[in-house]
Amino acid sequence: ANIKAYETLTNHGTALDAIELGINETELDPTIRTVGYGGYTDHRGEVTLDACIMDHLGNAGSVVYLKDIKKPISVARKIMENSQHVMLAGNGAQEFALKHGFKKENILHAQSKADWTSWIQNKPKLKNLINEDNHDTITMLTLDSNGNLAGGSSTSGLRYKLHGRVGDSPIIGSGIFVDNSIGAAGATGQGEEIMKTVGSFLIVEL
Repeated sequence: ANIKAYETLTNHGTALDAIELGINETELDPTIRTVGYGGYTDHRGEVTLDACIMDHLGNAGSVVYLKDIKKPISVARKIMENSQHVMLAGNGAQEFALKHGFKKENILHAQSKADWTSWIQNKPKLKNLINEDNHDTITMLTLDSNGNLAGGSSTSGLRYKLHGRVGDSPIIGSGIFVDNSIGAAGATGQGEEIMKTVGSFLIVEL
């Protein structure tokens, strides 16, 4: 992701372009189990994706509980640029994505399905507490040659999360926050705690 973002910036791309294209690299990599295609399922065996993006002008776009679309960060950018809203969720988010040229694709990787099947069979033996090895996020911050900042975040969320759970990653001010006159911050970790503190906004605000 960093290599792709750096290539974009050195080829006259904007900070926002670098965010989108860099994060796409991770979203499309099935070996990364906590983002995009290849991400862990929820407790029902479904993969649902969250992402957000923010530019140097304070514009933002966000998508939550997105199914069957492989590039949620790109959908978030499209929401920011081609709608009057910041956040779309679930079926509405998917409908918007399809209307704007995204393809409906299977995002449940064979390994994720196998892992979920094994978890279901062994669940009585497992407590499934939130811990350091069952969640992660890609969060990226960029600065371009014009001095403009951008930020973005994308995740499939907590492994075997409750159906419908949304973490901090797509929440502007929690997952990321950008203020071009001050700086930018992004988060990864236990989403429930980050949301309670509005952590990324608080860092920039202070």
